[in-house]
Amino acid sequence: MSQIIDGKMVAETMKVAIGEEVKQMVAAGQKAPHLVAILVGNNGASETYVANKVKSCEELGFASTLLRFDPSISEADLLAEVQKVNDNPDMDGLIVQLPLPKHINPDKVMETIHPSKDVDGFHPINIGRMAKGLPAYISATPQGVLDLLAYYKIETAGKHCVVVGRSQIVGLPMSILMQRNHPVGNCTVTLTHSRTTNLAEICSQGDIVIAALGIPEFIKAAHIKPGAVVIDVGLTRVEDATKKSGFALKGDVDFDDVAPKCSYITPVPKGVGPMTIVSLMKNTLLAAKGVIYPKN
Repeated sequence: MSQIIDGKMVAETMKVAIGEEVKQMVAAGQKAPHLVAILVGNNGASETYVANKVKSCEELGFASTLLRFDPSISEADLLAEVQKVNDNPDMDGLIVQLPLPKHINPDKVMETIHPSKDVDGFHPINIGRMAKGLPAYISATPQGVLDLLAYYKIETAGKHCVVVGRSQIVGLPMSILMQRNHPVGNCTVTLTHSRTTNLAEICSQGDIVIAALGIPEFIKAAHIKPGAVVIDVGLTRVEDATKKSGFALKGDVDFDDVAPKCSYITPVPKGVGPMTIVSLMKNTLLAAKGVIYPKN
């Protein structure tokens, strides 16, 4: 049986370290990191995600501001609100929760966030800096995966990493990060997606398989070679009448089928998910300290 990668435990360990650093900053007369979240409309999942981020800020001693807007807000007015945060020196990081209403272009919104406050790591400048190996805010989920691999001392150098999924939020940056010349990296990377032919055959060659396709329980034992490391980034609500909530959370990996075959595996939930929020907090701390983009 494989070893379970406990993302919840690793995230809690990292939170303690971040919280201590914030205490020291405040004790030294510096201001606490300040994260701003913009929420447009009342999408249920978005409400949950933002509430979790605000809660984490409170736990770590961060300041947080939640700006709520009606789904009818115009694109121009939303961009103006983003600019207000850009111009406020007290606010260190800004996230705009996706999805946005259809009349608002998310790319335009992301490009309006100043790179120094783009703690989600979605701005083209941060993506470009990451691709060049320059200091940058790395998207929270890929950073969380890197931190898990580092914590469990999983060897990556010279390994074949297969990334399943090519989204700009997870799959694409993950493929870049895993091949860079870095202690967690130096892999040969194959980036696959829904149009890849012979997907099972390609996946079964991977020493490390990172699944970020968004299709529940898509990855089966046939996709995995014995002893591989499996990182499941997927998170989908699936109807389940046996659950009090009426749904279960499923990853992209069929855990029961795959777990007996691999060396390490992340569960869903309590795998990559908790790491995503702690990575966002880490980026906000870096923003407050001016580590990536020096403060004026």
